[in-house]
Amino acid sequence: MLTIAVSKGRIYEDALPLLAEAGIVPTDDPKTCRKLILATTRPDVQLVIIRATDVPTFVEYGAADLGIAGKDVLIEHGAESLYEPLDLNIACCRLMTAAHKDAPKLSGRIRVATKYVKIAQSYFASQGIQAEIIKLYGSMELAPLVGLADCIVDLVDTGNTLRANDLEPRELIMNISSRLVVNKAAMKMKHEAISALLTQFEKTLANR
Repeated sequence: MLTIAVSKGRIYEDALPLLAEAGIVPTDDPKTCRKLILATTRPDVQLVIIRATDVPTFVEYGAADLGIAGKDVLIEHGAESLYEPLDLNIACCRLMTAAHKDAPKLSGRIRVATKYVKIAQSYFASQGIQAEIIKLYGSMELAPLVGLADCIVDLVDTGNTLRANDLEPRELIMNISSRLVVNKAAMKMKHEAISALLTQFEKTLANR
C-alpha cells in the first residue's frame, strides 16, 4: 500500500488530473464526506487528507510514503530529510511582500506579519533590512490596516484580496509551485512501486 498525503483546496483539485493519469481516483469526495483517509480506484494506493503545513511532517515520519506540498511549505518546514524528485508545476503562485498602496518604500526597522517566519527572516536579512517578524495564521491583509505591521509576506495569486483591502504586492520573494516529496525509507522499501509512480507522473508532466 502506498499512502499519499495531500491537502484540501487548490493543491488537491490541481493534483486530481495528475493522479487520475496514474489510475488514482479517490472513491470519495473530501468536500462531501468526513473521511480523512480516501480509498482510490487503485487498491494499492490511498490518500490522506491533511492540512498543507502537515504534509512534510507526515512524509518525514513515514505516516505517508509520498506527499504533495507547496514549495513555500517545504522551505518553511525544512524538508532536507525528504526526497523532492518532481516539480509538479501545479497550484502555482508567488510569495511576495505587500503593503498599503500609500505606504512608503520599506526601510529602517520594520514589522512584518506572516506565517512564513523563516522565509521572511531570511529574505529581509538578505536585503539588509531589520525586520521584526510577527507570526499570524490568517487574515494577513488586516495587519497593515490596523497598524500591527508595516507589510506582510504572503502568497499572491490574482491579487484581488490585496486590492480589496487597499494593499498592493511589492517585492517578489520567490515563485511557488507544488512538489512531490518522498519519504527516504519508503523510497528504499517500496522502490519499485514509487519509481513506477514517478515515471507515470513524469510522462504526464512531459505531455502537458
